Amino acid sequence: MSLQSAVALVNTLGEPTLDEVSDLTDFFATHDYTGRHDRTRSELDDVRALRPRLRELLTADRDAAVAIVNAMLAEHRAVPRLVRHPPLDWHIHAVPDDAPLATRIAVETAMAMIDVIRDDELSRLGVCADHDCDDVVLDLSRNRSKRFCSVACGNRNAVAAYRARQVRAAEG
Repeated sequence: MSLQSAVALVNTLGEPTLDEVSDLTDFFATHDYTGRHDRTRSELDDVRALRPRLRELLTADRDAAVAIVNAMLAEHRAVPRLVRHPPLDWHIHAVPDDAPLATRIAVETAMAMIDVIRDDELSRLGVCADHDCDDVVLDLSRNRSKRFCSVACGNRNAVAAYRARQVRAAEG
């Protein structure tokens, strides 16, 4: 869940989304965040400022990702502990629930990346294969076949490939 939320947050870069405090409130609810949510412009600015660093982490190679994760955890003085709150059973939080939202997002993403790095699964993260898009893709498919960040990018490429085949057939 943390990785999916981080990818969604990173993919708001360059989009006309996450511009208003209400957009952050919607993001908070959509991605099931718990704990402190100030609903202020300052909080929104802090979360928006986090996006480039998360993008760097999510698109880094293994060694660079390790360095970023370690730096993020140290910066926020993360101390893992088990917690339980509805609707989730026991899971790990590494900063207090009253820590700023941007801090919690950074640490939760770093904690999720620990497992990705340890399991050598960074190939599940990449950049959209659409040449007009640079959004991050999280491939959780069984056969690791996800290449596009959205149905729109996938459809755009399928149509372009179809049209190219039609032109070749007509020429050929």
